[in-house]
Amino acid sequence: MDHEAKQEALDKRYIRMAAIWAENSYCQRRQVGALIVKDKMIISDGYNGTPSGFENVCEDENNITKPYVLHAEANAITKIARSNNSSDGATMYVTASPCIECAKLIIQAGIKRVVYSEKYRLEDGINLLRRAGIEVVYLSLSANE
Repeated sequence: MDHEAKQEALDKRYIRMAAIWAENSYCQRRQVGALIVKDKMIISDGYNGTPSGFENVCEDENNITKPYVLHAEANAITKIARSNNSSDGATMYVTASPCIECAKLIIQAGIKRVVYSEKYRLEDGINLLRRAGIEVVYLSLSANE
């Protein structure tokens, strides 16, 4: 198996793991999972949800996501800050395409590659990542793969 095929097989495994991790989210509208991998090790993980110490309810009574809910990417990146790891040069696997706010965090965290499995109507996050020279890979998680 050549390097590219090997990398794609790894990418598929990690994106599936991110999708499983998303199931930890108690958000009703959308569950998103993220993993940060460096040197073939998962160094951080995250899913969308409220900050530590807040009640585990993401939506208000009108089913609108509360403004203080953190995205999976932000949770995974901020978890790095509380560990002895560095995300410099790492790959992020995330089940949804990053929004512009998360794209800014990804750039600043030194992440060099982003693999995502679900397209979002807004591409501004993806465009910003590309502008920063980050490799962006879309990998569908459909059942036939």
